Amino acid sequence: MDETVFPAPEFPWHPFDARDDDKLREECGVFGVIGVSDAANFVALGLHALQHRGQEAGGIVTYDPEAGFSEARRFGYVRDTFTSQKVMETLPGSIGIGHVRYSTAGSKGATQIRDVQPFFGQFSMGGAAIAHNGNIVNADELRKELIDRGSIFQSSSDSECIIHLMARSLQRNIPERMKDGLRRVEGAFSIVAMTRTKLIGCRDALGVRPLVIGKLGEGYVLSSETCALDIIGAELIREVAPGEMVVITDKGIESSKPFEQKRPRFCIFEHVYFSRPDSIIGGRSVYETRRQIGVELAKEAPVDADLVCPVPDSGTPAAIGYSQESGIPYAMGIIRNQYMGRTFIEPSEQIRNMGVRLKLNVNRALIKGKRVILVDDSVVRGTTSRKIKEMILDAGAAEVHFRIASPPTEWPCFYGVDTPERSKLLAATMTPDEMCSYLGVDSLKFISLDGLYRAVGEAKGRDPAKPAYCDACFSGEYPVTPTDQIAKGFELVEAAE
Repeated sequence: MDETVFPAPEFPWHPFDARDDDKLREECGVFGVIGVSDAANFVALGLHALQHRGQEAGGIVTYDPEAGFSEARRFGYVRDTFTSQKVMETLPGSIGIGHVRYSTAGSKGATQIRDVQPFFGQFSMGGAAIAHNGNIVNADELRKELIDRGSIFQSSSDSECIIHLMARSLQRNIPERMKDGLRRVEGAFSIVAMTRTKLIGCRDALGVRPLVIGKLGEGYVLSSETCALDIIGAELIREVAPGEMVVITDKGIESSKPFEQKRPRFCIFEHVYFSRPDSIIGGRSVYETRRQIGVELAKEAPVDADLVCPVPDSGTPAAIGYSQESGIPYAMGIIRNQYMGRTFIEPSEQIRNMGVRLKLNVNRALIKGKRVILVDDSVVRGTTSRKIKEMILDAGAAEVHFRIASPPTEWPCFYGVDTPERSKLLAATMTPDEMCSYLGVDSLKFISLDGLYRAVGEAKGRDPAKPAYCDACFSGEYPVTPTDQIAKGFELVEAAE
């Protein structure tokens, strides 16, 4: 296989580096296409639409009968790495898959190019590439077993376990080997894979992470989100069902259910923050769900104020909903610098302290003398929230009230989201009143878990006996036991109470 590998660039310091930002981060996006004349270009466009799901690095693998499998991996944004004709000419073929990432279970910061997916394996029946969104919670156990049996790992990523499990399978073809290997995997996975003639999509039995199927002319598309179908003009067919594997060839789509069927537990935070607002989840607009979260929040946590202002951009739909329900005017009290990039300025302490001000600026003429409701999607460490509050007060606001479009984030995610350790989550160490005092605001209210469920379509709220979503980051109830983390001393909610 031809492989184009480039070293990690030496970026100047950036005050909003993904590893320092006070947000939860989805760690991966996957995309694949079959039956088109130039697959790599479609994959690059799809990855560009999924850039919010991973901004450290990306990779593309294609297959062409004459050139064989070709691969390119890059650090940085898709727009900066997979847009030159020189690069794309190295990726011929009518079938291809791609991946964008933050750091997952491998080394933080994506310092090694070998950790960048898709991963490729050469088997007796031919080559296969695989791109994985999610996290394997028994990866340490599997890795040790595989190494003891002679496997040689090339990366620190948990996803590489899947390739090695496939290699050890005795099944006769790639899809069957993948099924065989994935039955050993615990955790969350949405997978896009390819052989010379097949595009394969698969979700774990709980369907924690998203994956959809699209139609593009005579070809087909697999994507983490529907927004990536829009950018290439593909038509949404349906979601890959939890526990389903689809194998797509020039003859169409073949579906199977190779895993034990369970009650789905889709990640509820996809509705709150991870997915793009122009995507569709479960037949429902993400934007409309977030607006409805704001409506529920206004019902649960009203306050007398003059303006409802979003924290751009993730708080915008919820702020609109809060304004509509409360009757308090919506206003752009904070303006986002849309052209914020990596700064060339030397990272002195003074510049570091400018942080949020380089990215966000307060509309002083609007804010001065007003009682302001700030609507944000979440509070993680609380560092950014404190700085935004200071900016609002410095602009002359009379009062600052925070309204948060998710319940308190008390627990880390082990299913494909980059979450701080529990001790670093503000809600895990403080009561809501203590958080309010720490942030220095006049009031702080979160939407309830029942309110969040109502906003996503569960009219009666959350059924404690049968939760419809994975909400472990709020409830501490993990649908899949995080085996590796427990071995390292992590205590589940029952043990913590």
